[in-house]
Amino acid sequence: MKANSDVLTVALAQMDVPIGQPEANLARARAFASQAQEANADILLLPELWLHGYDLERAAAWAAPLGEGAFARMAELACRFGLHVAGSSLERHADGVSNTAVLYSPMGDLLGSYRKIHLFRLMQEPRYLVAGDYATLCPTPWGPVGLAICYDMRFPELFRVLALAGAVLFLVPAQWPVRRVEAWFTLARARAIENELFVAACNRVGEDDQTSFPGRSCVVDPWGNLLVEGDDRERLLMARVELREVAKARRYLTVYEDRRPDAYCVGDRAQG
Repeated sequence: MKANSDVLTVALAQMDVPIGQPEANLARARAFASQAQEANADILLLPELWLHGYDLERAAAWAAPLGEGAFARMAELACRFGLHVAGSSLERHADGVSNTAVLYSPMGDLLGSYRKIHLFRLMQEPRYLVAGDYATLCPTPWGPVGLAICYDMRFPELFRVLALAGAVLFLVPAQWPVRRVEAWFTLARARAIENELFVAACNRVGEDDQTSFPGRSCVVDPWGNLLVEGDDRERLLMARVELREVAKARRYLTVYEDRRPDAYCVGDRAQG
């Protein structure tokens, strides 16, 4: 491990992801992985559906089982460049095809996989994809890391479950459009602030079918501060994550101690 257990460097591969150009997209990812290695990064996060693009009509053709296709390419990147590598791709399994996020170790071991639970109706995801039905925490040298994908950021329940299970960092690959970019920042900061941990969110740039993607990838600390913020260009973004800030934030604002799960219900009790 290149860093101690309290500090790590997260690299975000803010890249264009043209539909149906896996070789070109793999070359982009490989170049970013090389840059991340040179910068002594610990984790490289790729965008949502980074290899084939958002080509749901051909999802069944692009999909592969875990350990094959895009997933094998990610494991190879992790091994070749000595990085933890995360991102999402289309997984073929017994029940159909899912948009699945994964995290690989520098040895190429699969540390965890997560099938996107919340499917985005505006992009016809329920028509082509099978939703996941469980949250995922991945063991790392720095502590448990939670996985989520794009639209998931609108569902705080998922993130709170992962936080309560011990997550110190969320990794969120995305293809979030420019017309909702303000929501992108608001939600990334909200998920970090309310759970008092780090959020690393990697969004793509470029255009597909008249949809523009703004990039604006970011890493947010437990206080809601942006440690790094991208623009709308292809580039590698780097952020130093000091995990001691998680404990510091939780000592200062005792959100977890002050939770009242017993009272989180709707009642009609008369107020006296």
